[in-house]
Amino acid sequence: MNRTDQIARLNDHKGVWDLIVIGGGATGLAIALDAATRGYQTVLLEAADFAESTSSKSTKLIHGGVRYLRGGEVSLVHEALHERGRLLKNAPNVVKPIPFIVPAYRWYDRIFYGTGLSLYDMLAGKLGIGKTGHFSLKQTLEETPNINPKGLRGGTYYWDAQFDDARLAIAMAKTAASRGGPVLNHVKVTGLIKENDTVRGVLARDDLGQSEFQLRAKAVINATGVFTDSVRKMDDAAAPEVITPSQGIHIVLDRKFIGSETGIMIPETDDGRVLFAIPWHNRVILGTTDTPGVSVELEPRPLKEEIDYLINHAARYLSEAPIHTDIKATFAGLRPLVSPPKNEKGKTSKISRKHSLFVSDSGLITMTGGKWTTCRSMAEAAIDRAIDLGKLEPARCQTYSMRLLDEAPGPALAESDPSLSEPLDEDLPYTYADIAAAVREEQAETLDDALSRRTRCRLLDEIASMRCAPKVAEFMAREKGKDQKWIDDQLIEFSSKVEPST
Repeated sequence: MNRTDQIARLNDHKGVWDLIVIGGGATGLAIALDAATRGYQTVLLEAADFAESTSSKSTKLIHGGVRYLRGGEVSLVHEALHERGRLLKNAPNVVKPIPFIVPAYRWYDRIFYGTGLSLYDMLAGKLGIGKTGHFSLKQTLEETPNINPKGLRGGTYYWDAQFDDARLAIAMAKTAASRGGPVLNHVKVTGLIKENDTVRGVLARDDLGQSEFQLRAKAVINATGVFTDSVRKMDDAAAPEVITPSQGIHIVLDRKFIGSETGIMIPETDDGRVLFAIPWHNRVILGTTDTPGVSVELEPRPLKEEIDYLINHAARYLSEAPIHTDIKATFAGLRPLVSPPKNEKGKTSKISRKHSLFVSDSGLITMTGGKWTTCRSMAEAAIDRAIDLGKLEPARCQTYSMRLLDEAPGPALAESDPSLSEPLDEDLPYTYADIAAAVREEQAETLDDALSRRTRCRLLDEIASMRCAPKVAEFMAREKGKDQKWIDDQLIEFSSKVEPST
């Protein structure tokens, strides 16, 4: 997935594309993958980096959504659990099973949660991972050594799936590009092309090469997540806003704060949220929050009160509780909560409570909302609609059981070139081979691309990431033929995004 090759594909194409996808997060990448594998000539354009916004800042779970059962959203949970099963098969290098314990501090907790989680298992059917069961007090303490024992009566255990969100995004991008692409980051759509009041393409600018493009297509799909409204207003300046963002943050801690490879799920905090403590890359992720009234931006910042909320609740459920100076990293993402536009109600198809598909009067298709787990089925629905709208030759979805190109190339490169096996930092699990592979094969165009999403350095340890950043920038400059000014600019940009928590 070399960027120069992808640009060449874009320039070499003559005529009209079948589909243009705007947005390179989970939804856009899934749509491009679905379209390319059906044989449609497809181009995807992402203004920033792949998954740079919400899609790299999730809770790192591929799950059915246990909490939705309480609200009676059985069909939503059923769909998500089946998509979970497909992802476990289609991307086994980045999506893996993980056990969870729901601690019981009231006499009826194991009965109550055991009943709900047994239904969870049943809804997964043949694509289930493992059966729900119960642990005694002793077993619960053995499985999660740092859980607060005061008042603990035992626990209910169940299975879900965990993943590396940014790595799954790259796997989808590489797979789509292998089917013809092009799939491009750092190319911003600046306008829509219309013919007879119908959307027939886009105007775009390569922010790295400064090239400009006029691309025509039979259908254009807006899959820009929390930025959905900005593209809709390119289509119609009076278009009503449909996105109400909600911020969720996570803090990253040392592994000792769980002490095992089993996650902890607190199904209901004081204000009704779900709290997870999850082992991930030899760290622990604690989250999440749900903060309304935030502005839409690419790099949202955790609020002090959100961090305090997580620290305070961790103290209730962990025997050795973290304090602020234990935080190794923080990250924030925005959920694209959707209210379909009233003036397009007749053209709106409600795919589920969590994602929506609708078409404007000029034919711009918008798919928004949803979550990582269901992005494949969202993409299928979007392409089915695009086939009708763009009068494309019908073709069946191919992604049900498609194995993604999900193997990280760094380890193989280190084996072939031992000089690249030097660690980036003693506190980070990556080598210069991972950076080289990211630059050569995965369109890592900036220092932040490499340290935040091709590797997860920034999310695992902010101080260690800043410590290794100068040498990594120099290494990337040699790989890309850049000068000292590029290095200096990259370090300034990266440091502006990293706020060490200690």
